[in-house]
Amino acid sequence: MNHNEKRAYLRISIDSEMRYRLVDSLEFYSARCSSLSGAGIAFITTQRYDEGKAMEVYIKAPNTITPAFTAFVEVVRVTELANGECEIATIIKTIKG
Repeated sequence: MNHNEKRAYLRISIDSEMRYRLVDSLEFYSARCSSLSGAGIAFITTQRYDEGKAMEVYIKAPNTITPAFTAFVEVVRVTELANGECEIATIIKTIKG
């Protein structure tokens, strides 16, 4: 495997359902997790958020190898997509399990 990215952790592309909420809200939203690494999570949603927003995310991987987990993350980048959706890139702050 050629790993030319200058990252501390390998990024894995996945296509998995997930739920998330802003930490100051009880309302959960659905999204599609697009990539996962030891340091961050990226997902696709119809909502747009500002950098610095804190969220709680719950991901259940589409395979039995990767266990479901809940993490607290911070938004570090928002990319608007052509179809009106946004890709939200986050950094993992803590993992609940």
